[in-house]
Amino acid sequence: MIQRWIVLAGEEGGPSSNKMGGIWNVIDAESKTLASLAADGKIDKNIRILVAGPYYPTPGSDWNKGKNRVTDLSGYEKLNMGPELDSVLSSLTSSGIEVVAFQRMVADVPVGYLLFNTIYYQSRITRWRDQDLTLNNAIKTEAYELAGLDSIQFERAHYGAEYTHYLDLSYAISEFVRSLTLIHEEVARKHEDKAVSEFARSIMPKIRVSLHCHEFGVFYALARLKKMGVPVRTVATLHATVPGRTAGYKALQKIASNDSLMEPGTPLGFAALESLARYADVVTFVGDSTMKEAMLFHNLKGIVVRNGIDVESEDIDWDKKDRCRAKIQKFLADNLYKICDGQCVDPANLIPLFTISRIEIENKGYPQLLDALVLQDHLLKHRIVGQRHAEDTRVVCFLIAAHGPKAKEKLPEGFPINLPPEVLVGDEIRIENMIKERGLDENELISGKRKVAALLYPQWVGPQDGGLAMTAEEIMAGCIAGIFPSQYEPFLLTALEAGREGTPSIVSRAAGYSDALKKIKHRVPGLGGVIIVDNIEALQEETVLDYALAMDYFTWTYLEDEVKYRLLCEESFSLAKQFTWTDPVMEYYRNLVV
Repeated sequence: MIQRWIVLAGEEGGPSSNKMGGIWNVIDAESKTLASLAADGKIDKNIRILVAGPYYPTPGSDWNKGKNRVTDLSGYEKLNMGPELDSVLSSLTSSGIEVVAFQRMVADVPVGYLLFNTIYYQSRITRWRDQDLTLNNAIKTEAYELAGLDSIQFERAHYGAEYTHYLDLSYAISEFVRSLTLIHEEVARKHEDKAVSEFARSIMPKIRVSLHCHEFGVFYALARLKKMGVPVRTVATLHATVPGRTAGYKALQKIASNDSLMEPGTPLGFAALESLARYADVVTFVGDSTMKEAMLFHNLKGIVVRNGIDVESEDIDWDKKDRCRAKIQKFLADNLYKICDGQCVDPANLIPLFTISRIEIENKGYPQLLDALVLQDHLLKHRIVGQRHAEDTRVVCFLIAAHGPKAKEKLPEGFPINLPPEVLVGDEIRIENMIKERGLDENELISGKRKVAALLYPQWVGPQDGGLAMTAEEIMAGCIAGIFPSQYEPFLLTALEAGREGTPSIVSRAAGYSDALKKIKHRVPGLGGVIIVDNIEALQEETVLDYALAMDYFTWTYLEDEVKYRLLCEESFSLAKQFTWTDPVMEYYRNLVV
């Protein structure tokens, strides 16, 4: 009898309060999909699924001071997944590794969560080879011996605290996996009589543990297990590469010229952790560009397993789209009237577009987007002749990008149309200046000088964000199109999220999503529910023009041809539905339990 365990590990593993970015969505979706597949009998029905991640008990315990995460366990149940797991966790606690354990049910299948608190590792004294060391120093000493990690160098860098956390978390996860894998062996060894020991070993189920590590922060866990000879099946997934992120939009050029030299400023400690993926049995990448980067910088070889998305509804919720669009238009009209010289604007004439991303100006293509909005303004002005809607139409593109969440009570009324300088920090200031330099701010929209505006939304959107008070999904549903002009983008999950809401989008060719689209069947070939713009081989002027023409196409199709626009929405929705999590999770499963 074989008892299979799959452990999904990552810095963002755990409840949604542990989320920093899109990797939380991937781990969460993988755990839920595995549970659903088990419930349906499509994989081993008796498989046990665990999610491993960090535990941040109080404000200030997160190494990421900008996010300042606090792990929220509300809504979860007490862990109840068998005596073997209870025994392992008890043993870990006795050895000084603090773990918080709980579970939730998915399709009547328990999914366990093991969260490790590593904050005290730098103060807890442990015995290491006849020396008294802090647990953290013992971990770093062992990491140097096993994997050659030069922690003395890396801990002095500006990212030292983050590096140390990743090493400690990886150690805790690997200790758990090692203990679970060998638990029956340890039980059998307790019997002094060899015959009794062999009999005990023969009647106990064989435990097979598989470990799936998402991103470099936990790659040391699988490397440590392999170097220690623990029989564990491992998969390492790269959602991007550290050198590639640092190179940003230059990464494609480096790939083309086979330039493996890392850019100045590359966090070498993180790159060293990432290179440990070589110890995995299988390495996967979310897109072709990420695979090419990994081959270039780390000489890693593997397979592409794309990301996915959950689309629960069978059809587009048209009422939701109309409701959300009306709310956005009313918000814009009311606040433009209050703040911009009392000029009254008909809400129906305000056409909302959006982009949403990390605040990486060059990597996310903000200069090209803003230049394209200037061109769209000119296209709109030229349409005034002979176009019944052109005279009164105004286009507003939300640029949703922020360094972190802002307290609602500190934001002014009318935010983000009312956007005083003191609200902005870091690159938010730079984006706002870029908007004003191009004359794309909302004041020019009301004065009539411009018919297109770019509206910076420097906040994590949500019901209590002090602005639209809408979720990201509601904003996507309410806007007529999304635009994602990234110069560097390993996959681009947000384009799928827009498609789930039935919203057409414009996507750069540099995004991994554009490669994945080539393998997907289009509902109406050539219709353009998702428009791909070449920003790799085309001249920059051509790229900017193509973005402008694509935005103009969606704008005027929405205004002039409702039937065709609804077909565009249906096409984007159809494409999103084909990106379900079932296929990628089955691919992961086959590699984990081979």
